[in-house]
Amino acid sequence: MPASAFDETAPALLAGGRAEAMRPPLAFASSRRLEQPELLDAPLRWPCPSRLAEPLRAEGGKRFAAGLENLGLRTVGDLLEHLPVDRREARRVADLRPGEQATVAVEVRAISSRSVRRRGMRPLVEATVFDASASMRVAFFNQPWLVERYPPGTRLLLHGKADGRGRFGVSHHAPSALELGDSAAESEGGGVAHYPASDGVTSTQLLTLVREARGELANVPEFLAAGARVAERLPDRRAALTAMHFPRDGEQAELARRRLAFDELLLTQLLFLRRRAERRASENAHPLAEPPDMSRRWLEHQLPFEPTGDQRRAMQTIDGDLASPRAMQRLLMGEVGSGKTVVALYAMLRAAEHGLQAALMAPTETLAEQHFATIQRLLGSENMPIELLTGSTRAAKRRETLARLASGELSLIVGTHALIEPDVRFRALALAVIDEQHRFGVRQREALSARDDGRAAHVLHMTATPIPRTLSLARYGDLDTSVLRELPAGRRPIKTRAISGDGARAEAYEHLRGELAAGRQAYVVCPLIDEQHR
Repeated sequence: MPASAFDETAPALLAGGRAEAMRPPLAFASSRRLEQPELLDAPLRWPCPSRLAEPLRAEGGKRFAAGLENLGLRTVGDLLEHLPVDRREARRVADLRPGEQATVAVEVRAISSRSVRRRGMRPLVEATVFDASASMRVAFFNQPWLVERYPPGTRLLLHGKADGRGRFGVSHHAPSALELGDSAAESEGGGVAHYPASDGVTSTQLLTLVREARGELANVPEFLAAGARVAERLPDRRAALTAMHFPRDGEQAELARRRLAFDELLLTQLLFLRRRAERRASENAHPLAEPPDMSRRWLEHQLPFEPTGDQRRAMQTIDGDLASPRAMQRLLMGEVGSGKTVVALYAMLRAAEHGLQAALMAPTETLAEQHFATIQRLLGSENMPIELLTGSTRAAKRRETLARLASGELSLIVGTHALIEPDVRFRALALAVIDEQHRFGVRQREALSARDDGRAAHVLHMTATPIPRTLSLARYGDLDTSVLRELPAGRRPIKTRAISGDGARAEAYEHLRGELAAGRQAYVVCPLIDEQHR
């Protein structure tokens, strides 16, 4: 039934299905009534999403199958969701230009192999191929078995380079069920899709598979309401996927990309909101709701400087989080020197004054040692047991520290990944502080916050350099955020500069030499390429 017919009859059917209330269906964009024979002959096809779950059938040997597996392409639906990253030039044979990389759809007229005199080279396969515009000679190197695989009459999709003498060097090839000329420039906006590939699977082979599965795009389900699509000016999902693989022009491809990006962002946000709701519904954290006693005394009498307004606001917000039986998940952001450690120590003392434990985990031993020294200095005369645990901790000291953690005698601990080793046991961990959280994996962070007593620890993440993933977790609600913008009294503002190019690099090193000559200090951070060149 045409869409217009459904639009006309649906209100009456919803009103109760009375025949006299039904208005006659009309032809599309017309006031003409559709006659019964027209209605009966109208094509009707319902999407069948289950077809997208069918295994991807592709003949190409074990290496080809392994390549598809590496790309995560197991079903027809996986294939159709595997989007191109670029467009390649598509040409008819007669339109090939010398030196140009292009893709053509051709049919084999004749094929043979001949020996190559160079040692170690397999026989060269040469074929005469043609499309509706012209014929040409093509060469396949080191693949003598193609004589049997591509007999005359085989249709192929070839990608390579023309040499201007009627010859075409093939870099990628795949059998094709396409009609000749289907890859011509005019068919798909001047190019064919270029796909992310893998060892054993080329973009050309993927293009062939997608073209063969093109009919299954009709089975792609739509999950956005029509009102939402109209409000956001988005095409339906089936049309978007079709346009990504087979766009008529650049504008259509951009509209398709926008729809698929909308879906990705929407589903990501829904996932984060659902996870956040589940976390908030789970009341299994230690509620730290007793009025501050030791922490307030420390803040008013032991801290050697006055906290900034941002620090006080962050502490107040964290107090509210910690008082809840729902585990806190808060990101504390601030430049180097903004006082994140002071806020973290306040939260750790809140756990300690409830008779519970708190841990601070840093990504490197150097940073962990710095935190340990800073916290010891900030504690002043406050009698609070605290230890450092890293991979370099001596065996005897480690055993003693682990025993004190397990008994609950040790209230505060600072460390590295050593804190999440299997033999580390806390009696009652109430708070986990994770510094530079983006440098830990998800499982590493969870290993510290989910402990043996069945309680989930409150978690305070800290960073001075939030990366895109960290920001996205905050943006979509997986993390609550607090930001320290004020610098403590006496701190000089941080200046950040980005440079590029050899000249700017040389200028930067010259600046460092000047700072060193003036008696100041500097350090250079380089990425670790491999263990041999540390």
